[in-house]
Amino acid sequence: MIKKKLEPVKTKAENKGSYTAADIYVLEGLDPVRKRPGMYIGTTGPDGLHHLIWECVDNSLDEAMAGHAKNIEVTLMKGDIVKTADDGRGIPVEIHPQTKKSALETVMTTLHAGAKFGSKAYQVSGGLHGVGVSVVCALSNWMKAEVCRDGFKYAQEYQKGKVKTKVQKLGSCRGSGTTVTFEPDSTIFKEVKFDLKRILNHLRQQAYLTRGVKIKVSDERTDQKMTYDFYFEGGISSYVKYLVRGSNPRHENVFYCSGEKDNVAVEIALQYIDEVECYEESFANNIFTPEGGTHLTGLRGALTRGLNDYARKNNILKEKDENLTGEDTREGLVGVVSVKIREPQFEGQTKAKLGNVEAKSAVETIACEGLSDFLERNPNDASAMIEKCLLSAKARRAAKAAKETVLRKGVLDGLSLPGKLADCISRDPAKSELYIVEGPSAGGSAKGGRDRRFQAILPLRGKILNVERVRLDKMLDSKEIRALIIAFGTAIAQDFNIEKLRYHKIVIMCDADSDGNHIRTLLLTFFYRHFKPLIEKGYIYIAQPPLYKIQAGKEVRYVYTEDKKDKIIEELTAKNSKIVNVVNEETDLSEVIDEGIKKTKSGITVQRYKGLGEMNPEQLWETTMDPAHRVFRQVTIDDVRSADKIFDVLMGDEVLPRKKFILAYAQEAKNIDI
Repeated sequence: MIKKKLEPVKTKAENKGSYTAADIYVLEGLDPVRKRPGMYIGTTGPDGLHHLIWECVDNSLDEAMAGHAKNIEVTLMKGDIVKTADDGRGIPVEIHPQTKKSALETVMTTLHAGAKFGSKAYQVSGGLHGVGVSVVCALSNWMKAEVCRDGFKYAQEYQKGKVKTKVQKLGSCRGSGTTVTFEPDSTIFKEVKFDLKRILNHLRQQAYLTRGVKIKVSDERTDQKMTYDFYFEGGISSYVKYLVRGSNPRHENVFYCSGEKDNVAVEIALQYIDEVECYEESFANNIFTPEGGTHLTGLRGALTRGLNDYARKNNILKEKDENLTGEDTREGLVGVVSVKIREPQFEGQTKAKLGNVEAKSAVETIACEGLSDFLERNPNDASAMIEKCLLSAKARRAAKAAKETVLRKGVLDGLSLPGKLADCISRDPAKSELYIVEGPSAGGSAKGGRDRRFQAILPLRGKILNVERVRLDKMLDSKEIRALIIAFGTAIAQDFNIEKLRYHKIVIMCDADSDGNHIRTLLLTFFYRHFKPLIEKGYIYIAQPPLYKIQAGKEVRYVYTEDKKDKIIEELTAKNSKIVNVVNEETDLSEVIDEGIKKTKSGITVQRYKGLGEMNPEQLWETTMDPAHRVFRQVTIDDVRSADKIFDVLMGDEVLPRKKFILAYAQEAKNIDI
């Protein structure tokens, strides 16, 4: 038998590639949160920063939903400090039997610690994972918790997730409640700047969802203190009225129902408006679920079934007629569904989607019973709702026929791509770019200046159709719209498939004037209403062509913003000459900026571009299309509801809301060509 000689184990110094027990790091307490904050709050940007407030308020709302709190306060203090307070029961301060520390300290400094894991303290709560307020503690430069309980006031301070002081008994107090004051850690967050509008929108929403609870917001960051109070007896019925403001309701009464089934408490409110879009919001234990889930699925199913049953029963739908589809019953719908459930199953810590199976059946049962009763008791509302759905069904059939015609022509007639599209060589969507260019002149320059390996050009003739005011069948009559849809390759409506998108950069390239702004707005409306996933995926961009070309001798500089123009002129003047020759729309090459100054070869010329068509292909490539130098703005959606409302106001049929908007914001408008 041959024996192998055992080699001695090399030390860490001898072998840098070793992997031993010494390489295993154990993060204790709240260190994991500080090490990987994104895992707990999603991002260290503005969303994550504001999430700290939501986590504190969620605890107060849990007390309110349990019937122990009636008042919640949020105060923005100077120095980027936030204070949240409630009049709930107050966090216990006695020694915890497991940790041998104060329960207050345990809650504030321990992950997955709280009264929401099987105890009877909360029947429902938003803080499912028990990481909420402890994460705030971990990501704060300083935090203080104050508790009023059993006639005494207690306090404890923390620093970056570590205990700074012991729990102190400060004296007597009346009532009960918890106050948390914290200062976000500026070494964690990119920018510590709280957005009052965002906070007000979120807390207004929470006040609607928690009927009878008063939420007060104070902004003390400036000398002019501002205070806002939210209190709604109507609950989510009032919320629907708030959401439909500025629109034309199709029926007078808001449908509302509530009930409980399988330990799931359900509330539903909805109303149809005279619009094409559907707007639904769903909540589980007051937590907004932007991706919906089983509760929203239950509502949709109940709505379709309930309206079909009523229409059949009342002979509105004849035997030969096809049923209304889910698409028909959702058009123009503004609906809110809220469930309270003891053990919600969310997808991930961000809680974007509810997964409880029992929520679907509970919502569907309660919604069906409530809708049937509402329709029978309110025949005028019922007639208006069914009429709206029938109109949607008629438009859907017309749109389907128009869409099939467009797609059939696009494929079968050899016009798989629009004739005016100058396509790129690449067939890899991740590397391909489509420039949507205003006018044939700019289109010609763009085609001449592009890198045809990965850049495609689609020039548009004039302003495209305002899709906010028309249905799909009318929209597809537009040649420009059809060209865009076929160029994308994704189809549209139910047939939309983002996997077939031919370009992962779709760039809107328009002139920097009022006409260009209008065309850009029309295109953004088109994308938002019919290709929203492209925006959500980050595929839509706006090109920033230069406003000025500044030249001093052979040196050429392009300026993209007004505020940089003077700075560059000063730089070039100091570098070349004090004699300046200004060229723009109002002056020709022979005019000079100061009377009596002679034009010389060392002068500086400032040319204001009228449009993209003024640039030759080389200039357009160098300033706007070259990946090494170009300036793009990526189109994103921060607030879906606000974006939806803005498109309604600016692009819809109603003139009065648009007039009010213009009057309100006229003073803020800049760089408008007259």
